[in-house]
Amino acid sequence: MESTTDTSRDLKVGDRVTVDIGPVAHGGHFVARHNGQVIFVRHAITGEKAVVEITSTSSKLARGDAVEILSASKDRVVAPCKYSVPGGCGGCDFQHVEISAQRELKRSVIREQFSRLAKMEIDLDVIGVAPEDGLYWRTRMDFSIGKNGKPGLFSSRSNEITEIDKCLIAIEAINESEIFTRTWKGEDRLELSVSNSGERNLTRGGRSLAGPTQLHEVVGEHTYTISPTSFWQAHKNAPATLVKLALDLMALRPGDHACDLYGGVGLFTAPMAEDVGDIGRVHLIESSHRATQDALKIFDKAKNVQIHSGRVEQKLPLVKRADVILLDPPRTGAGEMVVKEMLAKKPRTIVYISCDPASLARDAKSLEAGGYHLDHIVGFDLFPMTHHIECVARFTRD
Repeated sequence: MESTTDTSRDLKVGDRVTVDIGPVAHGGHFVARHNGQVIFVRHAITGEKAVVEITSTSSKLARGDAVEILSASKDRVVAPCKYSVPGGCGGCDFQHVEISAQRELKRSVIREQFSRLAKMEIDLDVIGVAPEDGLYWRTRMDFSIGKNGKPGLFSSRSNEITEIDKCLIAIEAINESEIFTRTWKGEDRLELSVSNSGERNLTRGGRSLAGPTQLHEVVGEHTYTISPTSFWQAHKNAPATLVKLALDLMALRPGDHACDLYGGVGLFTAPMAEDVGDIGRVHLIESSHRATQDALKIFDKAKNVQIHSGRVEQKLPLVKRADVILLDPPRTGAGEMVVKEMLAKKPRTIVYISCDPASLARDAKSLEAGGYHLDHIVGFDLFPMTHHIECVARFTRD
């Protein structure tokens, strides 16, 4: 590989080098090497030859943007968004990659994470969810305010804000909002939430500026009345997709005692409570006080649901019985303490919904060591155009 500006081993910010682009890595970049030094490259695709401009360096590696493609992959497309360019918005990672190829990249990342972190060789499908083109799906957006008082998003690994007038992965109701036509003062972020019943709320600095202060999300036969800032799946079709598969995998029985860990406002708790019936019980555990306040209202009349407000590792030991456990943790995963507590309950089934394959792989290794077997895993492309991926895995006792 030949450097276009610098032949020394140590790369510097601003250097441009010509490299062959290697495999995709977890985090939305691709691995390349120059004179033995590793470079994490954005806006490239495996197999391409590209001129890469170095954007940051550390003792271990450099990062850069592909600013010129000398030999293009067959999977390369023109990014639909004008802001998805080197130095532009950092919200999307793969707009330059054809959508089915994006899913194949994510599949390879999941397999690599399991192989490296869990020492498990797995295979799985990554399934697309409508809209098939990967645009106009996001129902929750947080915008920062740029230098000119316009809403924007951060550039990749930067404090710089790219001001935008539209986000192509946000649903139309967000793009039609008045936030893009106004000039904003101050640094508080704008939080825009749209429910699937058509309500739209704008919150800033913890204060609701426009729209209802309670949103109504309808999933199947259940309606969830929630605060706009409570966690809710961002993809408009994620709740129904995940609920259907999770219920199928849990195979709850009347009379079961089940746990919904990191349960939020109770998206999964409501159908779980139906399945276990009046003689069963569902324990929802959630650390967000706002979410559990919503859940207490939602399940006010549900005698078979118990809400636990607090950290999972502190509240789960208080649950005496768990035949089935569902967990949907944050990106950091469940971790050693929670896995230990789950194993102590000896549930027949654990269904794990994960938004990060690395933490899922680490927890899977611990669950396997504790006598559970991964017997089902699938990926859903619920964050198209970004490197993020949702996995649903089932573990059963050996």
